[in-house]
Amino acid sequence: QVQLVESGGGLVQAGGSLRLSCAASGRIFSMNVMGWYRQAPGKQRELVASITSGGWTNYVDSVKGRFTISRDNAKNTVSLQMNSLKPEDTAVYYCYAQTKVVLTLSDHWGQGTQVTVSS
Repeated sequence: QVQLVESGGGLVQAGGSLRLSCAASGRIFSMNVMGWYRQAPGKQRELVASITSGGWTNYVDSVKGRFTISRDNAKNTVSLQMNSLKPEDTAVYYCYAQTKVVLTLSDHWGQGTQVTVSS
């Protein structure tokens, strides 16, 4: 079992910043991709940013230049620094991690943390 625990959500004014953190624990043999998804009311969950164990990053176009994802492989943590926040960034943000055991990949999700950006 792998658990993901998120922290750092909250309420912020437009233009402000927040930092989300996620720590993975449990039986982790190998951690592949880690990342953040978000889901706004009435919308589908979307990938915000991801990072491989080698440090390659990927961002949805709407957050490029404003958000930065990072990870600590030794601690199995991933963070998302969010700057210049906009009201449209309001959503529940979910931490995601993919673990690997031999050839088996498993997906894991955090419980979600609310980010609200007021105009």
